[in-house]
Amino acid sequence: MGTESKRQQRFAGVIQQDIAELFQREGNVWAPGAFITVTRVRVTPDLSIARIYLSFLNTKTAKEDLETIKSKAGEIRYKLGLRIKNQARIVPHLEFFLDDTNEYVEHMDRLFDEISKEPRQPD
Repeated sequence: MGTESKRQQRFAGVIQQDIAELFQREGNVWAPGAFITVTRVRVTPDLSIARIYLSFLNTKTAKEDLETIKSKAGEIRYKLGLRIKNQARIVPHLEFFLDDTNEYVEHMDRLFDEISKEPRQPD
């Protein structure tokens, strides 16, 4: 996959900001008790599909919450359309993905902690 054009990056930024505000206001309806962060948005070159990466905090049911959000993608797209109607000709199709970067970082931190606790071998 090539690099994104300035146009794609700008449009992704608009979508990321508006989706983040939507989740801040209404995210509790879709994922009760979870704090949802929009970590990244990637847009196809024709701007017809937006891939949105979400991170969930304060929840043990991130995968279930993501499935709920996926099932509400049409409603979220409609609300996004109301927000960006003056900035975009079309509202892209929304695809949601789980951003598990935080879990990966925590896992690596645990591994490094275990390694540092092991006794060193003499050279």
